[in-house]
Amino acid sequence: MRFFRPRTPTSAADTQQRLSRDVLVLGVIAFFVMVGFGVVVPVLPVYVRSFGVGNLEIGAVVSAFALMRFVASPFCGRLIDWAGERTILAAGIGIVALSSGLAGIAQNYPQLLLLRGAGGIGSAMFTVSAMTLLLGSTAPGIRGRAIGFYQGGFLLGGMAGPALGGLLATISLTAPFFFYAGTLAIAGVLGLLLLSPGYRNAPADASGAPAPRVPFRRVLADPRFRAACLANFAQGWTSFGVRNALIPVLVVEVLRGPSSWTGVAFAVAAVAQTLALAPAARFVDTVGRRPAIIGACLLAAVTIFAVPFAPNIVVLTALLCVYGVASAFLGTAPAAAVGDAAGAGGGRPVAVFSMFSDFGAIIGPLAAGLLADSVSYPVAFGVGALFFLATSALALRMPRETRAVRPA
Repeated sequence: MRFFRPRTPTSAADTQQRLSRDVLVLGVIAFFVMVGFGVVVPVLPVYVRSFGVGNLEIGAVVSAFALMRFVASPFCGRLIDWAGERTILAAGIGIVALSSGLAGIAQNYPQLLLLRGAGGIGSAMFTVSAMTLLLGSTAPGIRGRAIGFYQGGFLLGGMAGPALGGLLATISLTAPFFFYAGTLAIAGVLGLLLLSPGYRNAPADASGAPAPRVPFRRVLADPRFRAACLANFAQGWTSFGVRNALIPVLVVEVLRGPSSWTGVAFAVAAVAQTLALAPAARFVDTVGRRPAIIGACLLAAVTIFAVPFAPNIVVLTALLCVYGVASAFLGTAPAAAVGDAAGAGGGRPVAVFSMFSDFGAIIGPLAAGLLADSVSYPVAFGVGALFFLATSALALRMPRETRAVRPA
């Protein structure tokens, strides 16, 4: 018999609650983390090349971060149960800060590779603990808005970071790594000083009572959790595998445009996604997770499949903007669904949810590149679209959500 726990109806008081201090602090932390990450990304391949290595070694440094995130995630849930979200979040940020600072003074390629791998471990600790605290300390009726605010911090930081990275690179190739370590240090201090010890002390439902701990096996059997995990995998595969890996090549080889076009298109799409976050979060809280996941996955599937057929950069940019809007929904609804399914279930459900995205990000670039080389661009993009369609179909099995009537 399939198990699922119906979602608590959302009352008017529930949906009108203000975001807690923890949510606001996590949004600020996300901004500082992503500003630093965005500063490093543009210069990392060039810095790795300065050690006299080839493209394979450059790719290995990039993949090491994602691979170690994936490997470390299963252990993060137990660490959170042992030490609490705030401690693990600060420790994870500290590991990334230290490894990034040391990367700036790495003496050879093996040292740099090991340091980036260590950074992936710290990143997993931060990501899982932050989302666990966010979901566990937020009432269901405002969970979408809380996640949207948190994701907004990442998006704003991601837009500011690359521009700062370009300026810092004019000083030296190592300056961005020290800047990254500094922004992470600020984020870690904020977490230690301002975050509450964990979700165990926070109300999780409209009545103010703490939500019961749901056994992990029941979370795994919940269709909401399964749909959320597949959505996260599809996002990891498509955003990192298809979008980031193939579109820059598509612009140069198919549209015959300069590589700068890609940066402009991505920047405009990021603005569209950021603007869509607040409406998406309200939709997720007021209409529901199920329709948000179904609709966003269908929109993302159609859009990403149409990308290789774009006749010019204007159409391509428009398609990426639509995909950005879909991503705004997919950045909030699946995570909110995990919170609904897991309740105060600790870090294990969030760790598994995070692993699906990391797994997609690891194999997506490889599979998409292979398909583009051996078959065609439309097939490479089409596989990503199929994952979104599969997620939309699986989301049909999610329970329909109920809403309490707002009093007159």
